[in-house]
Amino acid sequence: MSVKTKAHVIVDESILREIDRLAGKKKRSSFITDAAKKELQRLNQLSLLNKLKGAWKDKDHLDMRGKDGTYKAVRKLRQENEKTLREKLA
Repeated sequence: MSVKTKAHVIVDESILREIDRLAGKKKRSSFITDAAKKELQRLNQLSLLNKLKGAWKDKDHLDMRGKDGTYKAVRKLRQENEKTLREKLA
């Protein structure tokens, strides 16, 4: 269980009315907490993507080029995994 603490925040009146309308006055804190968690997750994912930018090189994945390249590559991986699983279960 996480430790909860009070925080004084300033919110536009229109946003507060919308939160109250959708979640109810007694659920403001949980609504705002959930929204903040989602935004933090989104920002952390963007940060990670920016750090990894450039890690993918098209020249290293020639099998994924073209209109159906990704589809074919994923299909091949799935078939290989199915074959391996069948061999292990046999």
